[in-house]
Amino acid sequence: MTTLRELWDSGGVTVGGWCAIPSAFSAELMGRCGFDWVCVDTQHGLVGYDQMAAMLQALSITDTPAFVRVPWNLPADIMKALDAGAQGVIVPMVNSVDEARRVVGACRYPPEGYRSWGPIRAALGVDGYRPETGNRRVVVAVMIETAAGVEAADEILSVPGVDAVYVGPNDLAVTHGMMPSTDTYPPEHAALVERILGAALRHGVVPGIHCGSVEMAKRWRDRGFRMFNVTSDAIFMRTSAAAVVRAMADRPAPARPASASYA
Repeated sequence: MTTLRELWDSGGVTVGGWCAIPSAFSAELMGRCGFDWVCVDTQHGLVGYDQMAAMLQALSITDTPAFVRVPWNLPADIMKALDAGAQGVIVPMVNSVDEARRVVGACRYPPEGYRSWGPIRAALGVDGYRPETGNRRVVVAVMIETAAGVEAADEILSVPGVDAVYVGPNDLAVTHGMMPSTDTYPPEHAALVERILGAALRHGVVPGIHCGSVEMAKRWRDRGFRMFNVTSDAIFMRTSAAAVVRAMADRPAPARPASASYA
């Protein structure tokens, strides 16, 4: 199994799956689709801790490296996700250099950080797991998705230990007074994304972005982004099911059974 760190160090473009449905079976299905990685979303998905742990186990069966998007920049959330077996974390709403340092610190054992020792699943299958091993394996992605984050992007992405920046286009739009969107970008919205991309390239950080369509992902790939997700398991289910209903909208009405007679 290729680890998330090996994937990151290869320097290529990666495409990830996204799990918002709290189900180990859904996670296993996503893991068997061929994605480079899959993220279990505990921020905006419906996934709690118990489901997250089972979903990480399911992804392990498929040999797919897993991120967890934690609910917030809280050490307890970050450490529990890593102990449960996530090989990386995506941390939302990082707005300053101090917040970025806190993210990295929670992902690293001393002396590089302050992660508490307790790799209950993280150490499984890893020969000689030690603090140095854990520090090396974890991939740290911070989300820049606010006006404050954009202003501090260069400082945030210069923090040692930040491996990737993941752009949240919806919050990026909302915090700048625009309508949320992952698939259409007015010029001022696109310019904000470009600013974050530029900061990532200047600091050697992998630039990633959440996309609403394959076409949009390809557009940002051509601009220099290297980490992509397109929608989620929940949206795949809903849109595919709705497409079947629309395609069958002209079906004939079912025949009504003849009324029974009791005369």
